[in-house]
Amino acid sequence: MIELSEKDKPIAQMLLNFGACPRCIFRFCRVELQAPYRRPEKELLCELHTFLKSNNNETEASCETVQPPSKRIRLENPKEEAEEQTPNGSHQLTDAEKDGNTTDENLRPPSVCTVCLGILQELCEMDFVKAVCQKINSSEYQFSSFVFSVSFPPQLSVREHAAWLLVKEEIGKQDLLAEKEDLVQLKEAYKWIIHPLFLEELGVPADGKSLFEVSVVFAHPETDEDCHFLTKACPSCFKPAKNKQSVFTRMAVVKALELIDDDDFLKNFQSPPPKTPCTAVDIQCTNGAVFVAGRYNKYSRTLPQTPWIIDGERKMESSVEELISEHLMTTFKADSFNFSSSGREDVDVRTLGNGRPFAIELVNPRRVHLTAEEMKALQQTINNSSDKIQVHDLQIVTREAIGHMKEGEEGKTKSYNALIWTEKEIRNEDVAVLDSMKELKLDQKTPLRVLHRRPLAVRVRVIHTMQSEYIDEHHFRLRLKTQAGTYIKEFVHGDFGRTKPNIGSLLGTTADILELDVESVDTDWPPALDN
Repeated sequence: MIELSEKDKPIAQMLLNFGACPRCIFRFCRVELQAPYRRPEKELLCELHTFLKSNNNETEASCETVQPPSKRIRLENPKEEAEEQTPNGSHQLTDAEKDGNTTDENLRPPSVCTVCLGILQELCEMDFVKAVCQKINSSEYQFSSFVFSVSFPPQLSVREHAAWLLVKEEIGKQDLLAEKEDLVQLKEAYKWIIHPLFLEELGVPADGKSLFEVSVVFAHPETDEDCHFLTKACPSCFKPAKNKQSVFTRMAVVKALELIDDDDFLKNFQSPPPKTPCTAVDIQCTNGAVFVAGRYNKYSRTLPQTPWIIDGERKMESSVEELISEHLMTTFKADSFNFSSSGREDVDVRTLGNGRPFAIELVNPRRVHLTAEEMKALQQTINNSSDKIQVHDLQIVTREAIGHMKEGEEGKTKSYNALIWTEKEIRNEDVAVLDSMKELKLDQKTPLRVLHRRPLAVRVRVIHTMQSEYIDEHHFRLRLKTQAGTYIKEFVHGDFGRTKPNIGSLLGTTADILELDVESVDTDWPPALDN
């Protein structure tokens, strides 16, 4: 039973004359039940003709077009198509179809819809779904649901507007009220049809919140010029942009259609019936990022945290980032990664103790789920691969949890162990004076060594506590607990007076730092695991 009422018959007949497919006729008649859209198109077409036939007397009982063809329709090759189509762009009916006795053998396939350009015809059938699923399955993604996104050519908005103007005129004759926004949107109807087919083929449901996305881009080169007349009517809507391949974006076309006068539109656009349907020019699968967090220890004084490249030349063989990420990339089969951490140490600084928190964003991973045992095995693989680093507490976290690593960055504390040289001879009591200094405030100008990548500023930092350990006349160790973001090397040697006070000024001598170790980064993230 077709889901149309008596008041819909004039609109349905007019749209059929226009060359619309049954599903587009449902959309413009505001059929919001999903089930009718999912029925076979041939069946819908037959029932539509039967429905329209019931409204006519015997002399008008044919399922052929009963209205003269729209003046807005122009056949490009009328001689070639005369035997195939009626003037409205729909197919010529056989005697059996006129009588309502239609079978699969004598029902011809419908012509390409003038409105949707085939989107709601063969492009939402099982054959197309199987082709998309073949692409999905060959990509080896791990997923338990999916979100299906589609991109339609912008000229569909033009053709839909042309059909709407016809419908609006007919609605006005019936003294009915309706807005263009009341129509069932093409994308919505398309997903009503195609989602159950994907469920049948893939065995997993469509879910708008899924991190696995299947995107299809449709194109219809034959009608690409449908939008061109809008540039004269609304030139301000089509401004070139560097990041856009064409000025005819969907948003630009929709904006122009809102501005153009109905008469101007009808005068300049004729809705020629298409010869071929849209084609899927691109099918892409992407998984949402996986975030892996943990802590690392760095035991080498010749290993940078991230790749050290100056003027295109690599200065060090590897980095902490690479030693960790290469194994994550392989395991999760990701396209790329982004590394971040709670602060950073210089290449000649070790990170000991409980390690430094880090997080890695794995972009478009094929694998997204690892068990706790698999994560432990991955951690061990990383640790066995190098004696320069070790990781622990390796775990999968959420995007939101990454924020905990950066929250209150300046309020965190870090502990260091520095080996310091002094120019003049010192005694134990000389350095012991540092032990009594608490909450020492520093004014630190941006260090000269990082001025090329950080803005010039004076930052106030705090040394919470210091504990000295005398070694000999020119050397001592100093353990410090400081506010995060404190430049320890500059606190020792003064950076040509850019850090005040400094160890040199406090002891009345020139001082320099020989070794520095990070002993702890005091944050409870990520959570400790039983490794």
